[in-house]
Amino acid sequence: MDYFIGIDIGTTSVKAIAFSADGKVLFEQAIAYGMFHPNPNWSEQDPEEMVKSLFQCVENVLQHFHPVPPVLLSFSAAMHSLIAVNDGGKAVSRCLIWADNRAAAIASRFHKENRASGFYHRTGVPVHAMSPFCKLIWLREHDPSLFESAFKFIGIKEYVFFKLFGIYVVDASIASATGLMSLERVQWDQDILKEVRLHEDRLSRIVPVHEIFKSPALYPRLKNVAIVIGGSDGAMANLGTSPGRDGGLVVTIGTSSAARVIVRKPETDPAMRSFCYYIKENHYLLGGASNNGAIVLQWLRENFFDSTPGLTDFLALAGTIKAGSEGLVFLPYILGERAPVWNASAKGVLFGLTVNHTKHHVIRASMEAVINCVYAISKPIIEKRNIRLIFVTGGFAQNDLWVQILSDLFNLPVCISDTVENAAWGAVKTGMEALKLPSAGEENKSKIFSPSPELHLVYQRQFKKFERLYDLIKEEF
Repeated sequence: MDYFIGIDIGTTSVKAIAFSADGKVLFEQAIAYGMFHPNPNWSEQDPEEMVKSLFQCVENVLQHFHPVPPVLLSFSAAMHSLIAVNDGGKAVSRCLIWADNRAAAIASRFHKENRASGFYHRTGVPVHAMSPFCKLIWLREHDPSLFESAFKFIGIKEYVFFKLFGIYVVDASIASATGLMSLERVQWDQDILKEVRLHEDRLSRIVPVHEIFKSPALYPRLKNVAIVIGGSDGAMANLGTSPGRDGGLVVTIGTSSAARVIVRKPETDPAMRSFCYYIKENHYLLGGASNNGAIVLQWLRENFFDSTPGLTDFLALAGTIKAGSEGLVFLPYILGERAPVWNASAKGVLFGLTVNHTKHHVIRASMEAVINCVYAISKPIIEKRNIRLIFVTGGFAQNDLWVQILSDLFNLPVCISDTVENAAWGAVKTGMEALKLPSAGEENKSKIFSPSPELHLVYQRQFKKFERLYDLIKEEF
């Protein structure tokens, strides 16, 4: 049997998933890895641990199908990561991930100087601490010895490809999310590199998402197997979802959360609320991402519930509480926030507590808060488009209550496919396209959630309070 491996390098884990040609999951492996917070606004990971976990996942899949090799391997990876490496290709820093906010003051400085808009419209990337653009300037100013001595600055997927092939390459969709690439020319932007004081030879070579590699040194068994570079997790998730091909809204909630559509030409927002990333010719990813997705529930469970009960039972406790959490509103900005407020200094706030509220209310309010963030992200998209259907991906799609809250707040039907690992599947589809293999058929819609008009009104009132609260207290952050 032919099988295709999609590899998704995520924030909390790496997954290697074997798919059939029509998108059915045949076998999957996942290995979790840790996150470090050596300072309050820092979020780092160990690149060696991440690579080791990835290779172990791949090995487990290969062993499962031994001796039959896959048709291809293709990659999806989280955006905005930054690793300094020496001239031997060894990491000399941890991996600074999207949640790292150490460069918040750098981003704030550009906004106060009214320069952020110019960078944004050139690259499609809002000026925020998440971007390698701001992180590099922070390193130059706060760790000049590392900035000057590092041979190259790369992301986690680039580190993997160097281990495999001994070359430095970055796919265009990951490069587009760095804040260093010209959205119009799909090349490193020389004026922005001058701002950073970095020459492009200290960055990887930009290649298309369809670029094919062969004969990885670490895997002689894969000598004749095509390895496709693939793209960013957001781009791959949309390409792996039916509406991703025709402009529908795709919502992903994993560790973080995002709402995105694919558009045919670059679009930037005058208010800089949304990002616009290049994927491939005539395909751009328009949307926004929140730092605060399922990690909010993980944080709550681990710190206030001692990791008990199990996650499924933990989320089920929210079902005992009415929609709207009896007036309890949570601003879930425990990791700062990206779209649409782009405020790395934002903090979590639980508002409206009374003697009648319980832990169950807090769980429900947290789930509703994550959906409020997604709705805030989606407003600039909805304003310009007639969105009739939402397609959801990510781990939250396995929780009916959470998906129903999404449907009710948006007042739109929400669709889940049989394949919820859409980033890995999108990577495989990109690989199939690169090899000119027949495209897979339409994904099966295994479940559709319909909105409740009554609950929509409840959630809309709550969302408006959510927005007002942030506007009233944002200066205090």
